[in-house]
Formats: sequence, C-alpha cells, structure tokens
Amino acid sequence: MSGSKNNSKRPLWHPAFWPSWLLVFTLYLLSLLPMTAKQRLGRRLGYVLERKLKSRSRVAHTNLATCFPELDEAAREQLVRDNFVACTRGFLESIHAWWRDMSGYCEEAEVHGLEHLREAQARGKGVLLIGGHYSIFDFALPLIACHLKNPGYMYRPNNNPVIDRMIENGRRRHFGIRPFTKRELRPLVSFLKKGGEVWFACDQDFGKKTELFVPFFGTDAGCITSPSYIAKVSGASVICVSHLRMPDGRYRVTFSPIQEEFGADRQKDTEIWSRYIEDTIREQPDQYLWLHKRFKTRPEGAEKVY
Repeated sequence: MSGSKNNSKRPLWHPAFWPSWLLVFTLYLLSLLPMTAKQRLGRRLGYVLERKLKSRSRVAHTNLATCFPELDEAAREQLVRDNFVACTRGFLESIHAWWRDMSGYCEEAEVHGLEHLREAQARGKGVLLIGGHYSIFDFALPLIACHLKNPGYMYRPNNNPVIDRMIENGRRRHFGIRPFTKRELRPLVSFLKKGGEVWFACDQDFGKKTELFVPFFGTDAGCITSPSYIAKVSGASVICVSHLRMPDGRYRVTFSPIQEEFGADRQKDTEIWSRYIEDTIREQPDQYLWLHKRFKTRPEGAEKVY
C-alpha cells in the first residue's frame, strides 16, 4: 500500500518508472505483430507460463476441480493448459486493441441479440451491460462499444501509474468511451440517466466487500451488489453481455434479453448475472479467467477452497 502511495506522488518520468516505460515500449512493439503471429505467440507463451506460474496453475486446477468435478485429471490438466493459452492470447489481443486499428474486427464480429440492445436504447434511460472476465479482455471493449451510442465502462485503476496510463489510453481511444472508477458511482448514475451505456464486469472476488453469496457451478461464490444499486437508482435497462473467441478464430458478442425488474431483489439479480456467466462458460470452458481465486471469500463456517 505504501508503494502505491509513493507511486502516486512521483512524476511519470521518475527513474523508478523507467522499467515500466521499457515494458510499455516492448508491448507496443509486440502490438505491431500481425494478429496471426500474436495467436501463435500466445499459444507458445501460454504453454510456458502454465509451467512457470505454478501458483496460478494450482488456482486454475482448483477452480476447475470445483466447477467441473465430472472431468478426470487428464481432461482437467488439458483445460488448464488451454486456459493459459486463451488468456495469454487475450492479453496479446488486448495490446492490439490499445494501439492498432479495430474497425475490421468490429465489422466482422458475430453479434447475437442486437435487437435486445436496440430495445433497451429506445427506452432512453441508459443501459447497464453486465459482463464477465472472459479471456479476450480489453479486445472486447471496442467490439461492444461499436454498437453503443454513448459508451462507458467501470474499472479499477492500476497501482502503477505508467501501466495505468497505457491501459486507459488504449481503452479510451475507441468510440469516445468514458471511464468510471468504483468511486465514481454518482457520475456513473448521472451518465446512465442521460442515456449512457456502461459495461461492468462484477464477477470477481472482492474480499471484505463481499455482500452476499450465490451458487456458481454449485459452489457459493462471494459477490457484490453494485449492479442492483446502480440499476435501481438510475432506472437503466440491464442486459448481460458475453464476448468470446470462437474455435474458428472469429469473435462473438452476445446481448441477453433485457432483465426486467432488475434492482428490486439483490439476491435474485446476482443469481441472474452469475448464472448467465456460468452458462457462457459452459459453452467455451477455456475462455474464462480461471487464474483468479473466484472462491477465496467463503460463507461463515464453509471450508476453504484454496
């Protein structure tokens, strides 16, 4: 924490940030590779990382054993490797989105449920798009934003200001998209009331901020209820959205029907978006961020998962 405070006080050109600037430059050079080269590199690097990042590999194994107990050990190990490849490719796709042209991908992406989004937009009260941490990460943001009239997103700033600058500049270059941090709920609600559309991935474990638990693949997962609050006070229509890299290499964005009466019951709301994410994962199990400790926070008296 003290390091984060010191970082916030230092100018971006401070020598302490020179390694970060070197990393940014390296990532920029990688972004210049053709997408086919990024996909090949992602596969090779993913296999290497699966062997090197033992702690994250164990987290993925535990998550998959918890969520897919029907898989045997060999199938689970293969899915862990596939997940590392998917996430590594997703990171390389993200740096492509930060610096390269995305117009072709926006035009070619397969889109399902666009009629639901258009109906929500026609209501004129804003749209809250509840997403998840699928493996294409920031590459998905312009794929979604290109269908929005006044796009925005919620995010947590990176502790390193140089890295945060790289990520946020990369995100904001598309379609005039507007960022909101978790501390900017009032401006976000106002933005929605004026017809804005905000993407919010709320499917991670927030530790002490956990407000309730809902089943996720049959195991209680800690969740926050911010989506319910935002929907209730803003009056925005709520739609769940997913974004996947399909086996043929194409990209697909899916908008759910409008979730009517969202905001009236926090438990029910949370079960809705959690179940939507679960259903999406079952379609492409390697495409989720299994490297995250989704079950770190446990209900009182429950056994630890990790």
